[in-house]
Amino acid sequence: MALKATIFKARLGIADMDRPYYGDHVVTIARHPSETDERMLVRLIAFALNADDALEFGKGLSSDNEPDLWRRDLTGAVEQWIDVGLPDERRVRKACGRSDRVFVYIYGGRAADLWWTQNAGALQRQRNLSVVNLRYESAAVLAALASRSMELQFTIQDGQIGIADGSEPVSVEPVTLMAPRGR
Repeated sequence: MALKATIFKARLGIADMDRPYYGDHVVTIARHPSETDERMLVRLIAFALNADDALEFGKGLSSDNEPDLWRRDLTGAVEQWIDVGLPDERRVRKACGRSDRVFVYIYGGRAADLWWTQNAGALQRQRNLSVVNLRYESAAVLAALASRSMELQFTIQDGQIGIADGSEPVSVEPVTLMAPRGR
């Protein structure tokens, strides 16, 4: 018997002084049985960093043909493709051919650093790709924010992300490893 996804509901308050973007979003997240709470929270961080009324969660781990998040135009063309984790370099190249902008948010400390070392050369040729390493205190601290019904406040200022749920806030430092040329 196949395990089913666990459904989470999140109310997000986003104050992004760097863009500037201010908005509230109510999202439903299907957490794949093999997905950790940490990875699910990283998807929410990626959502906050790219928040837009047209941004949607894709099938993510359940599909090779969809990203974790994406924004499509009215014709269905992919304007923005967002993956989290340590995706295969071929998947990233394919996404760059399908979308105007591609973002990869890597995390996991040493594993993320190793992934970047192994893939940086091949990915440098992609003109529409951004790779961001998300650094935070610990996986356990981030995962502790997860609950079936979440209310999270994201504050993004001067390149730093603060996440609060009414208890101890979590700080995330996004380090841009690669950005599109000429932008």
